Amino acid sequence: MPLTTTTPIRKRKLYEEIVDRLEASMLDGSLAPGEQLPSERELMATFQVGRTAVREALFALNRMGLINLQNGERAIVTQPSASALLDELSPSIRHMLQAPDGIRNFQGARILFEVALARHAARHASAADIARLAEALDRNKQALGDNDAFVETDVGFHFVLAEIARNPIFTSLHAAIAAWLKEQRAISVRQPTSPEHAYKAHARIHKAVAAHDPDAAERAVRQHLEEVTRFYWQAKAEQT
Repeated sequence: MPLTTTTPIRKRKLYEEIVDRLEASMLDGSLAPGEQLPSERELMATFQVGRTAVREALFALNRMGLINLQNGERAIVTQPSASALLDELSPSIRHMLQAPDGIRNFQGARILFEVALARHAARHASAADIARLAEALDRNKQALGDNDAFVETDVGFHFVLAEIARNPIFTSLHAAIAAWLKEQRAISVRQPTSPEHAYKAHARIHKAVAAHDPDAAERAVRQHLEEVTRFYWQAKAEQT
């Protein structure tokens, strides 16, 4: 049977092999979080490579969030986290936001993500979760009239909603999306009626979650974020 591709086999670089071997040691527990890696000289002797290859491997592992690299000190194995991964993605995300329809794409992604969080919260929120959401809602109400404080408590309310899932990936992703769409909040909140509308939407979300009504929670979140999107684009249009 003839081959259907002419793509050449890529020759691996030395540092990539070192990365794979060190990562394998982390996965099998030979290198545990908090443990120091061998010195550069020891790694050079172990892998029979030069200093450049070792340093490139360490830089790559640091970017992956697998080690903490400090000048003049041995690298330390770290526990990978969703927040570290998202931090690594942030420069690329900023470029994506600048692309045509970049902001609209992220606004749509946020709606789908938060709708899912709201449905889950309405199904699974405990009495303590609902009380914490109510406290976040009250802080949001008290911030009306102070745009900076309102934005902060707005983010806080949505973060509590994300925390109900008890999944660090969701809370990290929520925090990342909030940072990536920071401009949206800063601009949309300038619309005269935007904060009041947002607070009332938060109240509807809280009511739906407290009633354990996933459909109502979905409607409330979807209507809220679609309205925030409209406020943002109206404000942008007024700037031009």
